[in-house]
Amino acid sequence: MADNVTSVDIQNAQIIWDYMKLNHICEKSDVILCLGSYDVRVAEKAATLFLQGYGDWLVFSGNSGVLTKGIWSRPEAVVFAERALEMGVAAESILIEDKSTNTGENVKFSHALLKERGIQMKSVIIVQKPYMERRAYATFMKQWPEDCDRLRVAVSSLDVSLENYPSDTTGTLRDVISVVIGDFARIRLYEKKGFQIPQEIPDTVQESFEQLQSTGQFNSHMP
Repeated sequence: MADNVTSVDIQNAQIIWDYMKLNHICEKSDVILCLGSYDVRVAEKAATLFLQGYGDWLVFSGNSGVLTKGIWSRPEAVVFAERALEMGVAAESILIEDKSTNTGENVKFSHALLKERGIQMKSVIIVQKPYMERRAYATFMKQWPEDCDRLRVAVSSLDVSLENYPSDTTGTLRDVISVVIGDFARIRLYEKKGFQIPQEIPDTVQESFEQLQSTGQFNSHMP
């Protein structure tokens, strides 16, 4: 198979991919919070939700992370906002937080921006990459400075399969699987560090991760 990715590798990666997606149902919310990344399709998903009437405000958050350093000369949030404008989102509905360099900062800095603007938020849709839905949710619930029990929180991502996810910016399927298992590895690690709320991990998912890791082919993004 291309990139030395076998059918067994894909099966194991699919199990992790499915676990990382939360499949929340989105409802009309006060804010759509789009977390920056190297995949501009995330911005397109957020803009589409906004244009469909799912949010009053569209916040783009992100400066530059590990995967975008050297790709763009401008912050992720700026690149994403420009794409939203191209799609027809009104400039006055967009807020840009362009200082954060990780998911925790995305959450905390976006909170500060909304507070500065006097925007009261009772509901939010967080938009991220498909395989980062679970970590985005777990991080938000830990890092949001206010009581999350008072918020309605949903996470969404572009509707694309694992095998169709590779692109010019995300790389090959092997690259994608490497990033996916690296993100999965951060579930327990970041819980221990106090960055995220705990997440239950089924044995089948853990076993798939260990099998992929044992091949030695997908460890380039491990923490």
